[in-house]
Amino acid sequence: MDSLIRFSRGIDALNTWIGRISAWAIMVAILVSALNALIRKAFGVSSNAWLELQWYLFGAVFMLCAAWTLANNEHIRIDIVSSRLSDRNRNVVEMIGHFLFLLPFAALLTYLSWPFFWNSYRSGEVSNSAGGLIIWPAKLLILAGFALLLVQWLSEVIKRVAVMQGRIADAHQAAGHQAAAEAEAERLLAATGHKSDGAAVES
Repeated sequence: MDSLIRFSRGIDALNTWIGRISAWAIMVAILVSALNALIRKAFGVSSNAWLELQWYLFGAVFMLCAAWTLANNEHIRIDIVSSRLSDRNRNVVEMIGHFLFLLPFAALLTYLSWPFFWNSYRSGEVSNSAGGLIIWPAKLLILAGFALLLVQWLSEVIKRVAVMQGRIADAHQAAGHQAAAEAEAERLLAATGHKSDGAAVES
């Protein structure tokens, strides 16, 4: 089991590294959008390639950061329910969700994305828009995103089993959107000089 835990940590590290790098595509997309707008206003010239590049960059963030999001327990969940479950029941719900929903979803989309990408690559598919970009890199992002999500699924299952066996602590036990919102509210109250019960802090 210890070797599987190390393997899981390696997967987490890989997806964290990919996610952090991919997140910078948001900044690049903003710069591309601004540059495209400036050129269009100043010279009356525009290109579909600029617009499609923005779509590619957004797609890179959405697809390549999905596994990183899962690794950090930031995916959408119903915190109001999960926060009220016992540790045992929460672990059972997590495992059911992983095997009944996430595994079939990630595996099927990875399987279907391969021919979707490969056929586009072999044919040299190009956008139908005038001046558009080649299509296969965007389809490769889809394949890569679901493949990374599938690998992260394996990491999450390994960690959940290790948690249930008491081998590692549950890093996300107190996590979740509700807990994060409450912590942020406490921080803002402290920063504005108020206690959490609404009374002003004595200066």
